[in-house]
Amino acid sequence: METAGVAAAVATFGSVWFGHVAVRFLEYRLARLWPARLLFAAAGGGCLAASLLCSCPNGSVEFGIIGIVFLYDIVELGRQQRRVRKGRAKANPDNPRHKAVFESGKALTEDLFAREPEPPGYREARR
Repeated sequence: METAGVAAAVATFGSVWFGHVAVRFLEYRLARLWPARLLFAAAGGGCLAASLLCSCPNGSVEFGIIGIVFLYDIVELGRQQRRVRKGRAKANPDNPRHKAVFESGKALTEDLFAREPEPPGYREARR
């Protein structure tokens, strides 16, 4: 039985989920993003090196996927920062990087993921 597909799927899902949560968490809390970028670069580079050195094909695939996702999270940190500036992601009033967003009046202060979804037909009933 070949398990490479299942291993790749689990590695992809887990690393993308972790990256999404980590990027939102770190961008909201850190005053400077370069330590997070450095951490993601080191983790990504380490995983890619492990992928090259791993003798197990499944392990090599998993390390490769996780390494690339870590490297892409460096880009996502910048994209998340732009989302905050445009008022599409939650801004932190205690974060000095978000000060200009609050001054411009574009700051989103509620977490849109922490709300209850609208029931079916809700918008039509409000019209």
